[in-house]
Amino acid sequence: MAEMLEIRWHGRGGQGAKTAALLLAEAAAAAGKYVQAFPEYGPERMGAPVVSYNRISDQPITIHSAVASPQYVVVLDPSFIGSIDFTAGMPPDGVLLINSSVSSSVLRKRLKLTSEETKVYALDASRISEETIGRPIPNTSMLGAVVAATEIMTLEQLLEDTRRRLEKKFRSRPELIDGNLAAISRAYEEVERQ
Repeated sequence: MAEMLEIRWHGRGGQGAKTAALLLAEAAAAAGKYVQAFPEYGPERMGAPVVSYNRISDQPITIHSAVASPQYVVVLDPSFIGSIDFTAGMPPDGVLLINSSVSSSVLRKRLKLTSEETKVYALDASRISEETIGRPIPNTSMLGAVVAATEIMTLEQLLEDTRRRLEKKFRSRPELIDGNLAAISRAYEEVERQ
């Protein structure tokens, strides 16, 4: 990775945008990268819009501000389409990763994207999490999709570090650990690339 990678996550309170950004940063740090992960909150309540950010680099990161020009934008809740400009600040060749049951080409039309350079990846992360975890919380599924799209680390590196972190939090609930790891793996394989 020659330059810094910046990612913006859009979700709602309870969908895990902040947690996904933190898990990604921790796994990238374990893989030898320099990282930042931080949220931006509106009202702190379930269902309220949440934005989180990542910076990942091979070099020390000296910027300490919100991410203004993300190369990747991750959308956990497709109901935001039409009310939020996900491409704001994104370069023309940026990548959108959207939790949706519809195809990338349909999403491209809904988003009214004019630049053919902009890539759109679709993944039904809610379905994957429902099937693997038992609840439609799309964050770990989208985490797998982000690693597949960015190639900032291997799937094995992500799974190893995430397992360690989840074992600390869910020691008495191994089904949640296994379910989240399965969600990451499935999403990594299933993300629809344009």
